Amino acid sequence: MTGGDGRTTMFRTARRTWSVVAATAALAGLTALPAAPAAAEPEKPEVPIGTRLAARTNPSVQLTSLTFTGEVVVPVAELKSGPLKDLQAEMVRMALNGKIAQDEKSLVKYMLQRMASNVGRFLRPGGQERTVQAEVGGLCTGWWVTPDGYMVTGAHCVQLGEEELSRAFAKQALDKFNKEDTREFVKGFKNMALDEEMLKLGAQMFAEFNASHMKIRGLKKDLSVLQSLPGGGVDKTAKAVPAEIVSVGENYPGKDFALLKVNGQQNLPTVPLGDDPDVQVGDVLYISGFPGLITNTAFFSLESKLDPALTEGPYNAKRTTQTGVPYIQAQAPSYRGNSGGPVFSRQGKVVGMLIAGSVDQSTGESAENHSFVLPVSIVKEKLNEKNVKPAESVTTKTYDAALDAFFQRHYKIALPLFREVQALYPNHPYVARYISDSQQAITAGKDETPLPMGVWIGVAAGAVVLVVAGVLVFVLLRRRRARRAAAGPAYPAQPGVPGAPAAPAAPAGPGAPGGVPAGPAYPAYAEAAVPAADPSAGPYPGHQTDPYGRPAEPYGHQAGGHGGHGGHGARPGLAGQVPPQRPGAPEPHPRIPAPGFVDRDGDGRDDRVQQLEDLEQELAQLRRQLDRRPPAE
Repeated sequence: MTGGDGRTTMFRTARRTWSVVAATAALAGLTALPAAPAAAEPEKPEVPIGTRLAARTNPSVQLTSLTFTGEVVVPVAELKSGPLKDLQAEMVRMALNGKIAQDEKSLVKYMLQRMASNVGRFLRPGGQERTVQAEVGGLCTGWWVTPDGYMVTGAHCVQLGEEELSRAFAKQALDKFNKEDTREFVKGFKNMALDEEMLKLGAQMFAEFNASHMKIRGLKKDLSVLQSLPGGGVDKTAKAVPAEIVSVGENYPGKDFALLKVNGQQNLPTVPLGDDPDVQVGDVLYISGFPGLITNTAFFSLESKLDPALTEGPYNAKRTTQTGVPYIQAQAPSYRGNSGGPVFSRQGKVVGMLIAGSVDQSTGESAENHSFVLPVSIVKEKLNEKNVKPAESVTTKTYDAALDAFFQRHYKIALPLFREVQALYPNHPYVARYISDSQQAITAGKDETPLPMGVWIGVAAGAVVLVVAGVLVFVLLRRRRARRAAAGPAYPAQPGVPGAPAAPAAPAGPGAPGGVPAGPAYPAYAEAAVPAADPSAGPYPGHQTDPYGRPAEPYGHQAGGHGGHGGHGARPGLAGQVPPQRPGAPEPHPRIPAPGFVDRDGDGRDDRVQQLEDLEQELAQLRRQLDRRPPAE
């Protein structure tokens, strides 16, 4: 095709090409759409490992309490007369020989030194007894390994040997008696002022006597877990829950392990167990527990004492005791009270249990940075002996997911998860604080929760539907035009008008002659030649107006070649001729056949209407081309 038709074809081809390109670009944009928010998301500060680890594990780390109560009975001391007389005679001989001074004070001091060196030779229990109620014990650290109440701690945290127990009672209960006995002793020397050395000798003598003759009656042992109650470090309190000993090993340097059971528990927070190879020399270890220098001081509130402390330090070396028990030496601070606490890897898994530390010989206190850890393999061995299987609780799983969202500032995701944790385990000691913090962050506009993936999928799906719909429309239009092109020419060749160039010819359609006789350039579509009508005057008299406002044509005309509509060839008027029309005069439309409703493309519209609209557009384009032709000379 040439001329205007060629340009039209090129324009349509370009339009189709750009339609395909646009559809492809739209689909490519949809593929990247969900990733856009992540790319634009500002960087968030990295949460330190210790912060995240403490948040996850603190709920399962608890204080354990071992308490012994009983009545301490101590007899009143009496002097043995025989040994005392022998001592007096010895003292006189020493003075006469010049080995000691002969003044009274020197003689008394010599006598006290001799008695303190062998208390049992000079003192014996009298008939009178003194009693006092006493309580001794200590605090350690334990941690839940199952949701139903199995706890791991150290053996020395749940048992004391007889000798150690006696020393503990003597240290607490005998101080009162020792002071009373020393005061009575001083009163016996009315006419002599005792110096400091003499007072110490007297106190030492009675302390040794009372300790060796002390008895404990009605001894009771109480082992409990001090469970933290809700409040998250603000209003926490503790409730002592009785614990039973399921299994206990040997105190350090043996396999210092104990397994406890607290009945009536469910959904407890737990910690996961790792393996010995999880950590090597040089790795950082994290110790969680309750150091005694905090729990035993009066300066801190109970609420703050119930938060476990987290310390860290490198794995220094692996040691083995003389009995073959392995221990890890770690350079992480630990103190009395940390005993029995879990030791974690960077991944948050238990790799051992803190058992002991070095003691400063000069002070008797724990020396920092020298801790000894029982490997987790021993813990697993002891659990297997009692067929106890460590398990992660639903509470912990939900809580960890909530913490992950919380630390990403996805507070709207974290809040319902924290509430679920609270429902699973109402006594959770920290979840109340996280609920409050999440609510405050949402109110303050600090939430950075991304849109749910379902929303992005919905947006993408909607856009895909639009693109696909556009492509389908493009394909349908292309097929329709192809059908029209195959059906025949829209405009048969017309005879030229004298003095004017002929209109371009189109190929003939089916059922129409290949050409038409020469005639006027503007065929008459009216029944007869009529004067030029005023378009504003409405339809011609006697003509019926179709629904589109065009003059209706009578049925029965010869079928033409464009989609089954009336032919576009010239047809005779009343006088047997085709009268010419003025350029610019209203151009009659072809008649419309009247078959039934046709909808081949399923768009709900009559195909004939679409074809008629296409024909009108092409006629209008043809008129514009003719109007641009130069006038005849």
